Amino acid sequence: MGTSSAYGGPGGGTPLVPTWLGSEGAADAPAAPALPAAPDSTPVGDPAAPTPVPSAPPNRPAIPAPADASRFTSARGNFTRFAHSGGSDRASLGRAVSGYVSTSSGGARQAAQRMGASRGAGARLLGFLTDAQARGAREALRSLNLEELAGRPIAEVFIGLADYICPSAGTVDEGIAREAFIETIIELTTLGVTDLDALTSDQMQTVFELYATHAIEARLCNDIGTKLITVPNDAQAALRVQGQLRDFIRNGVSDALTAARAETPTLTQDRVNSFVDSVYERAFGILQALGNAEADQ
Repeated sequence: MGTSSAYGGPGGGTPLVPTWLGSEGAADAPAAPALPAAPDSTPVGDPAAPTPVPSAPPNRPAIPAPADASRFTSARGNFTRFAHSGGSDRASLGRAVSGYVSTSSGGARQAAQRMGASRGAGARLLGFLTDAQARGAREALRSLNLEELAGRPIAEVFIGLADYICPSAGTVDEGIAREAFIETIIELTTLGVTDLDALTSDQMQTVFELYATHAIEARLCNDIGTKLITVPNDAQAALRVQGQLRDFIRNGVSDALTAARAETPTLTQDRVNSFVDSVYERAFGILQALGNAEADQ
């Protein structure tokens, strides 16, 4: 993982859902009511007239209260034990993931909200794929002024879409979204998804499943898995640990997608955002349950 080895993870006092993570699809806060203006008795043009005072302060989001400073400790400790084992200590993996969702993040809904930029990127990716399936790849690309990519190999198309799917990479959250998209592009070449014009619903699900899996993996590794690469005794052990974590997460994402598709069999553009949010929240709930099951074995 490109970001997992360099970043030390957030401090425990960081709010469960920082305000800047709500920028993707969050509703605007209600405006503060305007205060009644005081009557103005000063003659017009009087040089002694006071400078007008704004009737209400600027509307700004409330500063969230700091979270429990130790909320990452247990999950990080369990994840480190799993990494030390080279992938054999599945109970520690289960406790790490379950604890991350329930305690470190405050539950499945809060964990999904922490995905921030990855939710927005996932919605743009799924929205593009839905458009390509409905109108054809050329028309979908033309709507983004990227018609020159039509007919190119799917990896080239996706690389050309990178700045649209996950714009900027100035924060850790944005870097996670972009890293997940790059990992998805790499993996697509091995899955037989080659023709956007012949994209099936199952292939579309596979592409989004890969993206959501990589995004959750990167988020989790940045929060509690910073020793994923450094702790195992050798490179092969590190690969086993990472592979088991990825498979664990993908199982949860796959189950979440299956349930979401059963509820929304026909995906339209106006349903993409809610569908993506639902998948992330379901996935974290399933991962917590799978983690508990592993820990109890």
